[in-house]
Amino acid sequence: MAQVIRTVMPEFGACGPGFAINDPEVQHLSVAYSAPRAAYFVLERDGRVLGGAGIAPLAGGDPDVCELRKMYFLGEVRGQGQGRRMLQHCIATARQLGYRRCYLETLTGMDAAQHLYADAGFRPLCAPRGATGHFACDRYFELEL
Repeated sequence: MAQVIRTVMPEFGACGPGFAINDPEVQHLSVAYSAPRAAYFVLERDGRVLGGAGIAPLAGGDPDVCELRKMYFLGEVRGQGQGRRMLQHCIATARQLGYRRCYLETLTGMDAAQHLYADAGFRPLCAPRGATGHFACDRYFELEL
């Protein structure tokens, strides 16, 4: 999944400081998402990882808020409904884990992703929440679960 993240983020100019591509957990997602109330899901075809997404407690946020994290898909599978299915799965998991809200950060230019979030009921926020360290992101959304 680290390779997917490192492939996708530069496509959107998201490779400098303040972007998830630089998070230490990128190389070790299985460790980062083995924590309580966290989960990460991977889309795989013929043994090849094509994308993924996860949820985890929002760092510096209320205990009832999770963050949708590291949701990226290679270009070859975008537009096929995989992101929608993955998002629905993450939302269902967040509810099962007892979260009441789901927060996410993204950036201008990731228009298809923002459309997907809006279709799922996420509402835009004017400012970031929590302490994600992603100061380069400029779009914030939240969903009441």
